[in-house]
Amino acid sequence: MARRTRTRFWDPSGRRYGIPTYPRKKIPAHLRTLRQLAAEGLRPGDQGPQAQVLWCSRVPGPPRVRAAYVYDVRLALPKRTPGQRIRATAPKGRTCPECLTEAIDRRLGVCPDCAEEAAA
Repeated sequence: MARRTRTRFWDPSGRRYGIPTYPRKKIPAHLRTLRQLAAEGLRPGDQGPQAQVLWCSRVPGPPRVRAAYVYDVRLALPKRTPGQRIRATAPKGRTCPECLTEAIDRRLGVCPDCAEEAAA
């Protein structure tokens, strides 16, 4: 016996739910969840959720409708590089702009090692 598609969650125009909605396993190929984007080395960038996926959960108790937001892979940006990640997580004002270490001499504006290299 063939399984029926959940037409309850089929709303590609977004009229019923306000955002395009698809049942599980019926998502267009260009849409990905956050975890799928991360696995591909991408991040959503400035885009908001492009659609949602709805399904009924099978946890004990009354059935609940679950949701997952999906993003367009064509609008996704690459994840941050390691250098960008270091600069983003480093404490502000205390890192050397040359070598990105935390030991900085505020009078010189750089760490002592970089100051010696500049003086030599």
